Amino acid sequence: MRCALSTAAGKDATLALHRARASGLEVSHAFNLYDGPSGRVRFHGTRRELLSAYADALGLELIQRATSSSEFEPAFLGVLDELVAREIEAVIFGNIHLADVRAWYETRTTGRRLHHVEPLWGDPPGTLARELVALGYRATIVSVDLAQARAEWLGQELTEPLIETMERHGIDACGEKGEYHTFVWDGPEFRAPVACRLGERVEREGHALVDVELAG
Repeated sequence: MRCALSTAAGKDATLALHRARASGLEVSHAFNLYDGPSGRVRFHGTRRELLSAYADALGLELIQRATSSSEFEPAFLGVLDELVAREIEAVIFGNIHLADVRAWYETRTTGRRLHHVEPLWGDPPGTLARELVALGYRATIVSVDLAQARAEWLGQELTEPLIETMERHGIDACGEKGEYHTFVWDGPEFRAPVACRLGERVEREGHALVDVELAG
């Protein structure tokens, strides 16, 4: 079954990809919707060209579409139509436990007669975060919600001690409610690490973000 991965280059989608491939699924494509005016993934702050480097390192053909919050649904449906035209049979998501979020995507995906695949669904967030780290994936925290998480986590690599700190702080260890977002740049599924570096730090819409730039 040929599959496409819905991704913003973060830890959850990366682990979902790892599990999907380990189960024998053929994942050939990835897709992402980003904010048109800024050229970045909303709330993550990740640049669209960084998504392209991420997909290439994972051997995925990337489909990207610029959109806005008001135009997200038609853009998403347009991508699904393109996947169908490319004979993709299933879409892989990295949802964990937010039923309303899963239902929104599942309704639209199955409505296009695509299989809806959720490799992480129902597993404890702490278990998933630790699995990602134990597998050898390298994830940098690129965005934190200042109302829920700590600004000093920004720019840090996700590690077992940091996961423990998050749990003591009382937040979801996978940031499922938007507490934090990551960019994954290396790991066992990568053909080579994404050469990147940390740049400017800014605050926007209640989030602290660090710019991740392609090196060279």
